[in-house]
Amino acid sequence: MDSLKDTRWRQRFENFERSFKLLERYSKQEIKTELEQAGIIQFFEITFELAWKVLKDYLESQGYIVKSPRETLKQAFQIGLIEEGHNWIDALSKRNLTTHTYDEEFAKKFVREIVQVYVPIFKSLYDKLSKE
Repeated sequence: MDSLKDTRWRQRFENFERSFKLLERYSKQEIKTELEQAGIIQFFEITFELAWKVLKDYLESQGYIVKSPRETLKQAFQIGLIEEGHNWIDALSKRNLTTHTYDEEFAKKFVREIVQVYVPIFKSLYDKLSKE
């Protein structure tokens, strides 16, 4: 059973890696159009979703029991798997907001936040799990 849990988080990590790499690549380019903004926001949503799920799978492979995204992020922070826990909780709130609302001014501001705040925390997670 433990090898199955270990395999699960590694498979999820591969999906996270692909999504993160796309987000990272496109966030380095100038984002001018509404379509480009929407694309970056969508990549953020997918990457965040895969990030918390890979964290959940990883924690479960280590014997932790977590059920929700918030619980997963808190546990991952407590054991040092992620840093800047407040940014992760903010990312969760923003992901929930973006999936239910669209506001052009928010989108512009949020794209800057994705590039400056969230890509770096995803990168930190990617680097840490790459070594596992």
